Amino acid sequence: MNTTARCRIAIPALLVILASIGPAGAAPAASERLLPSAPPASVGLSGERLARLDAYMAAEIAARRKAGVVVLVARHGKVAYFKAYGEADAESHRPMRTDAMFRLQSMTKPITSVALLTLYEQGKFELSDPLSKYIPAFKDMKVLKAVGAGPGAGGAAEYEAAARPITVEDVLRHTAGFSYGYFGDTPVDRAYRAADLAYNEQLPLKDFTAKLAALPLLYQPGTHWHYSFAHDVQAYLVEVLSGMPFDAYCEKAIFGPLGMHDTVFGVPPERKARFASIYHPDADGRILPGDNFGPDSYARFTGHPYGGASLSSTPMDYLRFAQMLLNGGRLGDVRILSRKTVELMTADHLAPAIAPVAPGLGYGLGVGVLTSPAENGSLGTAGQFTWGGYATTSFIIDPKEQLVAMVFAQYQPSDFEFRNRTMNLIYQAIAD
Repeated sequence: MNTTARCRIAIPALLVILASIGPAGAAPAASERLLPSAPPASVGLSGERLARLDAYMAAEIAARRKAGVVVLVARHGKVAYFKAYGEADAESHRPMRTDAMFRLQSMTKPITSVALLTLYEQGKFELSDPLSKYIPAFKDMKVLKAVGAGPGAGGAAEYEAAARPITVEDVLRHTAGFSYGYFGDTPVDRAYRAADLAYNEQLPLKDFTAKLAALPLLYQPGTHWHYSFAHDVQAYLVEVLSGMPFDAYCEKAIFGPLGMHDTVFGVPPERKARFASIYHPDADGRILPGDNFGPDSYARFTGHPYGGASLSSTPMDYLRFAQMLLNGGRLGDVRILSRKTVELMTADHLAPAIAPVAPGLGYGLGVGVLTSPAENGSLGTAGQFTWGGYATTSFIIDPKEQLVAMVFAQYQPSDFEFRNRTMNLIYQAIAD
C-alpha cells in the first residue's frame, strides 16, 4: 500500500459530525423517515449506554482508523438510534450523512437469496433438486481429491468424479464445492485465477456461470462450507427460473414493493455525489484513500449485476429489507416471503459433520446464523442472523430481541474487530 498517500489532516474528536434521530443531532430528511422513530427508552434501550457508541466512534475517527460511519438501531419496529459520524470524504471534508450511499459488496448476498426464495415459494424448484436440472453445465463435475494437492504440495493435482450432484441447497448455503479463487492457493484456486474468473463487467451472469461450471470443484458437494461465487450462481438461477434479468427481478420482487428507492447496482453517475469514499489502512492502521480493487472499481457493476456483490444502498433502505425479514417476511401491508420461508432461511443448514463458518456461527440460506453466543464470544442471541460486506458494512437481525442493528463504513478489508465491538456496544444498551 502506498503510505506516501496518507491523509495528513487529523480530525479532532470535537469535529465528529452527528446526524441523528433525537436531541443529539438533526433528524434525517423526511424521505428517510420510512419507519417510525422512538426514544431509546421506549423500546428498552438505554440512551446513556448507547452514548458509549458515540465515544467509540469519536475515538476511531480521531485516530484516523475510520473516516466516517453510520450506525442504525431499530427495536420493536422503531428506529431508536440513527447517527452519522465523521466524514464521507476525508479529503474534501464532506460530512457523513445518514442518507449517504454505501457499496454493500457481500451484503448483496442475503438479497440475492431472498430473490431466489421467492421463486421457491412459487414452486419453481426444490432445495434437493440437482443444480444441473436448471443449469446443465453443472452435470458430471470433477472434484479435487485432496485440498492442498498439486505443485508445491505433493505432486500433480488429481481429480475424481463428484460423489453426488450439487443441489440448489448447496448453492444457497456455500456447500457446492465452489471457491472464490482469491484467498487460497489450491490447484482449484489457481485454476480460477488462470481462467480470470472474477467479477467482470464484460461477462453477463449466464457466461460467468458457464465459466465457473467448466472448472473443477474444491471439495465434494455437501461436505464443507466454503465462501464462494455461489450467490452469483443463485443470481443466474433467478434469471433461469423467472425468465427475467436478475436486476429487473429484484426490482419487481423486492425493491419496488418495499420502497427501496435508494438501492441500486454499482455506482450510478447521477448518485455518485452521495457515496461515501473508500479507504484502506496504511502500515500503522491509519486510513488511506483508495479502493483495493482499483479506482472506483465498484462502478463496474452499474448495469452489470451480480449476486455476490454489486448492490449499493442507504442504511434506511437496507433497514426496510432487514425489518421485513425480522417481521417474518412482511413490511406493513407488503409480504415478500412467508414466515415459514424466513424460518427455513434463517435456520442453521450446516450438518454436524460440516465445520461452522466460525466458532458458534452456522449458516442458513444466504445468512450466517448464531448458534452459540458463548462459543462466538459475542453478546448476541442464539438464532440471530447476520452478514457483512468487504467494505465494513454489517447487519444483525435478532428475532428474540426484536432488534435490527447495522453499521456502515467504507473501509477495506472488512474490519471485523470494529464490527464486533460496535455490535457489542449496541447489545450492552439493552435495558429491559
